[in-house]
Amino acid sequence: MTARTFVCRCEDVTLTEIERAIAAGLSDVEEIKRYTGLGTGPCQGKECLSALGRLLVARNLIAPAALRPFTARPPVEPVTFGALAAGATDLPEDPSP
Repeated sequence: MTARTFVCRCEDVTLTEIERAIAAGLSDVEEIKRYTGLGTGPCQGKECLSALGRLLVARNLIAPAALRPFTARPPVEPVTFGALAAGATDLPEDPSP
């Protein structure tokens, strides 16, 4: 891998950004996610979590058994803006003028 290798293609997070996060003292998957945005794109980490895990294990920052998936936050599954917009028609109207 080179410094410009994308670890998270959805959010354009490069290996350099991950290494900066590690240099800043971050070694937990959740911390690196919040610092870089890795795993917050449409795939919700399905593509990049394993790459991040391999990097952390290779650098002896985390034991393989300690790897955990990202903390799920609503919506638990990716939802398109179209689906959100389609569901908005069922909401009651705002009574304020």
